[in-house]
Amino acid sequence: MSDTFWKDRNVFVTGCTGLLGSWLTKSLVKKEANVIGLIRDSVPKSNLSRSGFDDKIITVRGEIEDYFLLERTLNEYEIDAVFHLAAQTIVTIANRNPISTFKSNVEGTWNILEACRRAPLINRIVVASSDKAYGDQLKLPYDENTPLEGRHPYDVSKSCADLISRAYYETYKLPVCVTRCGNFYGGGDLNFNRIVPGTIRSILNKERPVIRSNGTFLRDYFYIKDGAEAYLLLAKSMDNKSIHGEAFNFSAEQPLTVVEIVKKILEAMGSDLEPRILNKTTTNEIQDQYLSAQKARNLLNWRPLYTLERGLKETVSWYDEFFKS
Repeated sequence: MSDTFWKDRNVFVTGCTGLLGSWLTKSLVKKEANVIGLIRDSVPKSNLSRSGFDDKIITVRGEIEDYFLLERTLNEYEIDAVFHLAAQTIVTIANRNPISTFKSNVEGTWNILEACRRAPLINRIVVASSDKAYGDQLKLPYDENTPLEGRHPYDVSKSCADLISRAYYETYKLPVCVTRCGNFYGGGDLNFNRIVPGTIRSILNKERPVIRSNGTFLRDYFYIKDGAEAYLLLAKSMDNKSIHGEAFNFSAEQPLTVVEIVKKILEAMGSDLEPRILNKTTTNEIQDQYLSAQKARNLLNWRPLYTLERGLKETVSWYDEFFKS
C-alpha cells in the first residue's frame, strides 16, 4: 500500500535551499505535497536548484527574521506542517558573527513559533536543533535527558532555539517537536570547509586532503537522506499528540574521529593519498560529541536506512557529477 500521507498537504519549509532542506523538499515533492519554501538567497549551484525541484515549489522570498512575512505565508497558504530548518549553521561564522547567528537562529525560531501560534490550521511543527545544543558533556553518548548547556555562539543559539520550542509547547500546547542530529554529510553540501565535501574535492583534484585539527575529534556522521526521512517520519508521527513537545536524537550511532572519516572517504574513492594533518589548535570546539538514538528507535520505530559505506558512495558520485558539470 502506497504512502499517501503527504499527498496534497500544504507544507512550509524554511531553509529549503540548504543541505537538509533541499533533500527534504525533494522528498516532499515526490510524495506530492504542496511545498512552500522560504528562500533568502539565490544559490544557483544548490542541490535544490541543480535538481530542478526549485521550479516545483512555491517560493517565498525573504528572511526568517521577518515575522510578518511568516505570519502572512502560514495563513495565506493554509499551512498544515512546518519544517523549520533555516539557520546560520557554520560554527566558525558564528564565532566571528554572533549577533547575526543569534538573530537567525534564536529570533528566527521565536518568529516562526509565534507565527504558527497565530495560524490555526497548523498540526505539526518540526524544529531543527542540533547535538551542539548539549554543549560539552562528560557523559557520552548524549541522550535527550542530557542538559542543554551550549557555551559558544552556535551552541548557545541551538540551546536557546530548543528551549524556546519547549516553552511554546508547555505554555501554548503548540504541536512542536525538536530534532537533534549529528553532523550531516551528503551531496549538496557546498560548504567545503566541512570535512566530508572538502576531502572529496581534494581527492577529485588529486590533492592530499587537509585535516586542520589533530584529527582526534569524535563525531557522528549522519547521511542526509536518512536525516530527511527521519524528519518526515517524526512529523507524520505527530498525529500521536503524546510526543508533542518532545525532542528526538537522530544518529547512525557510529562515531568516528576526523582521521577515520577521511580514511573512509579515501577508501570509497580508491585513493592512496595521505591526509595532511595540520594539528592546529582549535578554539570553541568540543572534543567528543555523539548521540544515542534509542528514544527514536523505541517511540518512532526509526532506523537509518544507509550504511556509512553506501552513504559515502552516493555522496562521492554526487560531487563527481557536480564538478564535471
